[in-house]
Amino acid sequence: MSWENNIRKVVPYVPGEQPKTDNVIKLNTNECPYPPSPRVLEAINSYDGAGLRKYPDTEAGLLVDELAKTYHLNKEQIFVGIGSDDVLALAFLTYFNSGKPVLFPDITYSFYDVWADLYKIPYVTKALDDNFNIIKDDYLCDNGGVIIANPNAPTGAEMPLSDIEEIIAYNKDRVVIIDEAYVDFGAESAVSLIDKYDNLLVVQTFSKSRALAGIRIGMAFGQEKIIRYLKDVKFSFNSYTLNPVTILAGAEALKDVEYFEDITQKTVATRERTKEELRKLGFSFADSKTNFIFARHESKKAKDIFEALKAQNIYVRYWNKERINNYLRISMGTDEQMDKMLAYLKVFLNE
Repeated sequence: MSWENNIRKVVPYVPGEQPKTDNVIKLNTNECPYPPSPRVLEAINSYDGAGLRKYPDTEAGLLVDELAKTYHLNKEQIFVGIGSDDVLALAFLTYFNSGKPVLFPDITYSFYDVWADLYKIPYVTKALDDNFNIIKDDYLCDNGGVIIANPNAPTGAEMPLSDIEEIIAYNKDRVVIIDEAYVDFGAESAVSLIDKYDNLLVVQTFSKSRALAGIRIGMAFGQEKIIRYLKDVKFSFNSYTLNPVTILAGAEALKDVEYFEDITQKTVATRERTKEELRKLGFSFADSKTNFIFARHESKKAKDIFEALKAQNIYVRYWNKERINNYLRISMGTDEQMDKMLAYLKVFLNE
């Protein structure tokens, strides 16, 4: 008998490729193409380092205070972690323990099944319809919990908040997690439902709309009881997660409302313009409410387009998976970056 027989074996999540050179147009991981708020950079550059010899604030009070102001919540309704992946992984561990299968879409954020396998949580995926929309009625049944990304990834499609609320209301005896990583690009948030439903957890991130993917801040919002259970698991795992510089940077990012609104509005404008240009080139896609477009071409295979773009140092995301192997996910860059991609596509598609 080998010691390997007792190892927990899982198939890990595979992130988008991180090119090793700088001379690329990187449109494959939904990062913000703009730098963080100048307030963030100023705070980091002026940090004297005195706090680094001490353990950080386990409650991340400075950051949580600003989140409470920004989202008009009580501090007890807020949880923070090392990116939304950390928050979601802890949420799976905390809430999905009934032995019944957790429900999520068949095409969605591909970390969900990884966490379920890691923690040995049974799950069932529900197929999106032919237009890649989530079917509300699929989640109105007995289950061990529900997680829905809204807007969904990688499709970019938004589920109406009225449908989200119906799912939450039906599943009053189970936790429903709404993953809102992309909500700031034009979708309606479920944060407005928190005071109404004690089984709701809303998860967001600083990685996309606040241009801080590299600093790793995620947060969850819910009623005090559901947040308290999540904190109990976190503090049984690792009390000292967010470091002082991260806490400071996150607080300063929240204070700069004008900059946040500016870069999100730029991204939305670029997305809408890119939609028009892609349609002219023969692409079709769901109406994205995110900082990316999930598109297929009428005649060219997605894999061929992906490889041709990569040869030009333009990186987009491609999955060789059932139902989506003829689609590309194209993150929004700057207008200049998108123009370069579009210019090359015009040439390649006409060859």
